[in-house]
Amino acid sequence: MKKSLVVLPLVAVSGLCLTAVDVAAAPAAPRAKTTVTIEAQGTDLSGTVRSPKPRQCANNRKVIVIKQQGARGGGDDTRFATDTASLEGGVYRWSTGTTGTPGRFYAKVRRTPNCAADTSPTIRATR
Repeated sequence: MKKSLVVLPLVAVSGLCLTAVDVAAAPAAPRAKTTVTIEAQGTDLSGTVRSPKPRQCANNRKVIVIKQQGARGGGDDTRFATDTASLEGGVYRWSTGTTGTPGRFYAKVRRTPNCAADTSPTIRATR
């Protein structure tokens, strides 16, 4: 009788371990490609967010506008503004409005569980 009490917990534990390994071994689904753009009309910054899965990866996607200082990605770039992309005329658009600040800027979207990250090229805003 004591043997059956010892064997049952071992069987239960080994079954849980196999289940955990099966879940961990399953490959993650690839994230949907996302493209963010930026343009300037004077100091008014705006752009679009596009994806093959627009409802999931473009709609309500947070866009971060970065002001470039010196070389891009040199560690001194600063977060300048944010906006959320929304559907306008069949395209998911974002806009900061007129910032009044000239300089070099780029936009980025962070990755989400189902969508890839992207960073736009740098543009120059002038007065």
